[in-house]
Amino acid sequence: MHLVWVFGLGLVASATAQATCDNFGTVKSDGSCECPPGFGGATCSEPACGGNLFNGPQRTLSQNSSTGGMSFAGCGCQDGWGGAGCNVCRSPSICQTAFSAAGGPSSGSGLSPISPSQVGNQTLTCATQSRVYAAQQMSCAVINPTLQALFPLSANLNILRTLDPTLSPSPNVTSFGTAGSAFAQVFYDGVEQFYCQAGGCKQTVGNDTTDWACESLKCRCRPGTAFCGAQKNTDLSTVLNSLSGSLTVSCTTSSASCAFKQSLLQALFGSGGLGLSNCVFGECVRQSVVDSALGIAPEVTTAGGESLSGGVIAGLAVIGVIVLAVAILVAWGCLLQRRARATRNEKQTASGRRVGVEWKNVYYVVYPSGSGSLLPFGGLRRRNAVPVGSTSVVELHDLEGSGGEKPLPSLPSSANHVKSKTLLSGLSGSVRPGQMLAILGPSGAGKTTLIGILAGRSGAMGGRVSGDVGFTIDGGEGRVKVGFVDQTDVLPPNLTVIEALLFAAKLKLPESTPPAEKLARVEHVIRQLGLSEVAHSRIGGNTERGLSGGERRRVSIALEIVAGVEVLVLDEPTSGLDSVSAANVARVLAELAHDPENPVAVIASIHQPSSRLYHQFDQILLLSRGEQVYFGPGGTAPVRSLESRGARGMEEGYNVADWLLEVASEGVQPPSRGGYDTSVGTRASVYDPKAQPNFYDQEHGITSEKKLDGSMRYRGGGGKVSVEEDGDRSTKEESNMVRVVRGRGGQKYAATFLTQVQVLCGREWKNLKRDKTLFYMHLGVACILGIFTGGLYFKVGVTISGFQNRVGSLFFMGSLLAFSSLSALYNLVEIRPLFTRERAGGYYSPAAWLVSRVLFDVLPLRIAPTLVMTCITYWMVGLSPEAARFFKALLVLVLYALAMTLFVSSFHASFSERGNLWKYGSGTVDWFGQFPFWELAFSYDPALPPIDIANFLLATSFRNGGVAILLSALFNLFTMTYAGFFVNLSAIPPVLRWLQYFSILKYLLEALAVNEVGSGLMIQDTLEGVPVNVSASLIMELLFGFGENNYYRCILVPRTWAPSKKKFLCCLSVRLGGSSEVPAAAKENLTAA
Repeated sequence: MHLVWVFGLGLVASATAQATCDNFGTVKSDGSCECPPGFGGATCSEPACGGNLFNGPQRTLSQNSSTGGMSFAGCGCQDGWGGAGCNVCRSPSICQTAFSAAGGPSSGSGLSPISPSQVGNQTLTCATQSRVYAAQQMSCAVINPTLQALFPLSANLNILRTLDPTLSPSPNVTSFGTAGSAFAQVFYDGVEQFYCQAGGCKQTVGNDTTDWACESLKCRCRPGTAFCGAQKNTDLSTVLNSLSGSLTVSCTTSSASCAFKQSLLQALFGSGGLGLSNCVFGECVRQSVVDSALGIAPEVTTAGGESLSGGVIAGLAVIGVIVLAVAILVAWGCLLQRRARATRNEKQTASGRRVGVEWKNVYYVVYPSGSGSLLPFGGLRRRNAVPVGSTSVVELHDLEGSGGEKPLPSLPSSANHVKSKTLLSGLSGSVRPGQMLAILGPSGAGKTTLIGILAGRSGAMGGRVSGDVGFTIDGGEGRVKVGFVDQTDVLPPNLTVIEALLFAAKLKLPESTPPAEKLARVEHVIRQLGLSEVAHSRIGGNTERGLSGGERRRVSIALEIVAGVEVLVLDEPTSGLDSVSAANVARVLAELAHDPENPVAVIASIHQPSSRLYHQFDQILLLSRGEQVYFGPGGTAPVRSLESRGARGMEEGYNVADWLLEVASEGVQPPSRGGYDTSVGTRASVYDPKAQPNFYDQEHGITSEKKLDGSMRYRGGGGKVSVEEDGDRSTKEESNMVRVVRGRGGQKYAATFLTQVQVLCGREWKNLKRDKTLFYMHLGVACILGIFTGGLYFKVGVTISGFQNRVGSLFFMGSLLAFSSLSALYNLVEIRPLFTRERAGGYYSPAAWLVSRVLFDVLPLRIAPTLVMTCITYWMVGLSPEAARFFKALLVLVLYALAMTLFVSSFHASFSERGNLWKYGSGTVDWFGQFPFWELAFSYDPALPPIDIANFLLATSFRNGGVAILLSALFNLFTMTYAGFFVNLSAIPPVLRWLQYFSILKYLLEALAVNEVGSGLMIQDTLEGVPVNVSASLIMELLFGFGENNYYRCILVPRTWAPSKKKFLCCLSVRLGGSSEVPAAAKENLTAA
């Protein structure tokens, strides 16, 4: 039996001696009594009946009971209020509602600060912990066996604890007395028995406990009540009136219990004093007061009255910094763009220059994949190689291992024991400006491999390349413009022909070229290639009809020559075309090569040319199993040469090209002297000056010897080398074959970064405008799923199961966003070939491409649907109505959608530039100079969560989009498992628990749950008949293992991992590149990281 807790009764004499106030009420100047909360009447002896705390003196009072006292036993409490006397608030929003109904403002924005210096959220909330912030009401049941033997009916103890009345929203209404005071009343069967007052109180707060220690205590009995004289044998008046001295009230929130400790009571009931059970705590207080007590950053009230939390202020500051940085970058870009357009580069605009190509002793040896290396790159290393399908190229690359500055690194010893395969064996040759060279040979002869080497787009994998490749430049200086046309036409399907050519012209022509001149150049190329009739037709793709095969091939050529190429390399330009289309392509190539003003050196591999097509070419290079069977003039010259070496005779009228392929397939004795054909008089490495002049020579009266006389210049290391004329020609030319070394200086792209972004955005806008399917689908799915999710969790309650559903709705939203982001991966699989071609062609930088994708893919297809779905679901579910909470939740979801998309976008597209990192395929070849690995490794968004590392490996390891999507789905399943919804994170065995830190969904769910609980959410439920009223933060930690202060950690922790991610990418880059050397720029970025 719990002895009824006794707080003594004190009669306070009035200063005027005209009135006596019960319950330690105070006498006002007019002689009336000012009563404690919950009491009224002339002498403060009548308890309130129903209503709420903010009604104050206007509350309805109780009537006389049959026991001789004022009783509220028959009074009912309003919704949201509880405890004996209905003074304890029970829900977060009830305080603001009651305050507004009593005449106060309807929201916290209308509440005046307690003092001019106070800042923060002025909204009233109900604090339901045992801790006191300003003035708290508590009500407990007195259950003591000893007392219940004497008084079997229900007994309750109400205590008003006032810590600081100035912090209470309505002093003397929601609080009473001075700071550090307590007022208590004991009710038996609804009738007050005695009341007490204590002063000099101090509060000590623990993790789940609160101790309220007071220095002075006095109590007064109400005569004639059950405890105080109704029955003489149960009269406790003497004991109760004698209660004095120190007092301690110790409470535990989780168990809803307290202990009333006073010396007399401890002597009667033990050291624990009088036990109190089923306690409820409630305090109407400003949210800013609670935040200040808990050490949360104070909130700031703006002049307009809208409150901003510290997190929102920090977010606004970050956004401001980002906006300022973007503005500065845009201004700087505009300045650079203006300077570039105002400065005419004479070297770039020089016309009339003639460029040829020479190669000597080119070998290519392949070793089995993985021999001597953990990665299938073997010993291949291309230090100074450069993608030459670009206007940004100075000259063709040299192949290391041919007597240059550094020898080709030897393969590991383990590779020496593996049988190698030689695909190209000592090939030599040259092409002068104005000549067309056809590379012929049966399938597997090495045509595409040689084309790739000459164009700087070697398809080598695990092999070694050696030899020399260089340019011969006659007149003028500056970068050599080399174009490369692959055998597959990769074109933007939604653009018209003229739009595609303008796109290329704007990016590949110098920035200083006027727009009118670029347009004129495009129109000239369209007329030159016979595309006038389809200039305004869409190119089309696999799913929509557009241009024919021949027209598409001519558009591919036009994209390369629109910038004015000097060397054009083509890989099987006539494959898959009918005879008429192939003839048109050959005619276009001949016109380009034989242009009187700007002759172009054309190199093309031809699979099976017709007789008409064959005779279009000036030079022929015939390959057989990687060996050079013939190199020299075209026409019937190859027939005479091969017949002289034992080949079977060619029938009259037979197609020369077919005969050459047949002879190459049968095998023939290779020419002697390293490729010099004695029967034709043509040397493979350089031209014989006695050879018959070609079209270009005849038109200008220039012989080969004149061109070699002092004007042949090799660009290398910044110097120029002239060919001497005395002595033996072949010996001198061979000894003066200078390796061409690519210079490091100069501008990387013809257009400035800002121009690249503008042009790319223009194309993305056209794509989005002309193909709205994906945009409408994303928005439609977002609306449908938002309504479905909102209906599934419509207006969840505040019970334990309701809270679980509340978190379930947040988990469901995160899962939907995770799986909807898979469309970004498939989208990139589709556009990857186009990105690869344009990036290798020097159109733009990966950073410019990524900016345009963010603006026209991420924003409309990822962010907009996320906003739509969140706005629908959030309010239908009934989550926290506070504006700040809503925008914080929106921020987390948007960041999550960005992360799930950008991990696919930034790395998948950037590192798939070669098709596959693990396979050295067609793409760029400059490992540390041009390939954007370093560029992207140090320019990606450091705020991305750790999921981007896994997807980087995923996107670069698998070329098949289906496999990538499958593994992305499995990774989503992993993040869902470790999100904390299916399993309590703290309950996972330690050996597997650490994996939770790689689950981005875990950070999303925890941040959203903490944001929701932070609004003061209380759980009100009944378990097996026992009422439960606890903070939702306790349930959140018990069910899911989330910490209530982890919101900003869940946003900021991934950002701290950026340096480690950068180092990881650097190390992987070096390993993939087969070199331990790190470029200077990369070292600087690594040091900064």
